[in-house]
Amino acid sequence: MSSPKPTLDDLRIERRPETAGKPQSWLAAAVVVLALLAGAAVWWHGRTEAMEVRTVAARASGGGGGTTERTVLNASGYVTARRQATVSAKVTGKVMEVNIEEGMKVKEGQVLARLDDSNVRTSLDVAQAQLDSTRLSLEETRAQLKQADLAYERETELAKQKIASQADLETAESNAMTLRQRVRRQEMDITTAERQVAMWKQQIEDMVIRAPFDGVITTKNAQPGEMISPISAGGGFTRTGIGTVVDMNSLEIELDVNESYINRVEPDQPAEAALDAYPDWKMPCKVIAVIPTADRQKATVKVRVGFVKLDPRILPDMAVKVAFRQTAGAPAAVTRAVLVPKSALQNQDGHDVIFAVENGRAARRDVTVSETQGEDAVLSAGASAGDKIIVEAPAGLKDGTAVKEKKP
Repeated sequence: MSSPKPTLDDLRIERRPETAGKPQSWLAAAVVVLALLAGAAVWWHGRTEAMEVRTVAARASGGGGGTTERTVLNASGYVTARRQATVSAKVTGKVMEVNIEEGMKVKEGQVLARLDDSNVRTSLDVAQAQLDSTRLSLEETRAQLKQADLAYERETELAKQKIASQADLETAESNAMTLRQRVRRQEMDITTAERQVAMWKQQIEDMVIRAPFDGVITTKNAQPGEMISPISAGGGFTRTGIGTVVDMNSLEIELDVNESYINRVEPDQPAEAALDAYPDWKMPCKVIAVIPTADRQKATVKVRVGFVKLDPRILPDMAVKVAFRQTAGAPAAVTRAVLVPKSALQNQDGHDVIFAVENGRAARRDVTVSETQGEDAVLSAGASAGDKIIVEAPAGLKDGTAVKEKKP
């Protein structure tokens, strides 16, 4: 008996429904777990990166009205001398004598140094001898001219009496004219010789180096025996100057003011300066000029400030801080001042800055310090009352750094 033939239903592979969906659900679950772990890692990383900082709230200052004098801008600069000179000689020569030392006061025309003038004096002696010789030759020629004039007069009388010939008369006249022209030439030679003598005398005078104006010697650059020249010797041993003279009556302050704040400065504006060497000594000053050009690289404008009264303690190149005052009766440059602790202030790139907390991050702000009151600083720009200000900022704090406030 033959077996039954297989049908298509016998060849179908049956799949269990529970095994068909199991891989997809496992993969979805794994993706969800990984996303949760990544989010937790990001949250934990952000939490650990935040710096702990201590903050205080900026307080409003009880400043006066708009007509009282107040500080509108602070800037740093240096004391400079408007008139100073490195004194040198007009000619190249060997230094024989130096009569200056650093700190010495000198008067205009005072002898500072002398150069070797032996060769120049020899040339002067030669020129003087030539002048004397030319003068003697002139005297001799004048005597000959006098004799020739007398001979010409005699020949003229004899010619009138028909005693002398016309040739003798013309010869006498020619001799007189020749000697007269020789006298004129020798007079010009004397003028030339006199100018040569004056030239050599001037060169001898140039060997003496004198102070160009009243001042103080700040540097001494040469010693006896050295060579000096008004032109650089290209790396040789020749000096280019004897020393530097500074007119202490021309001292003033040069400042680079940020162009964003230059509208707060104007000529003749009152100011107050304090040297870094004497921070408690306040000196009244006045703006001389605002230089009408800006430095595009530093974004600053140069300002010249003059001292109302000079003092021997003020020296060139000293660092100085200047507070520009608002002119009495002028409109207020800032509407409200705030108080922050001094420990909140930092100096970065030559500017006073503070860090405030904004949306969980540190925000750097450039500020203008008007004055100090005990442990507080008065800010006329850059902060508002109520701002959270970071004090005693930790190292590495930058603009945009995530921060969190320390719990009290």
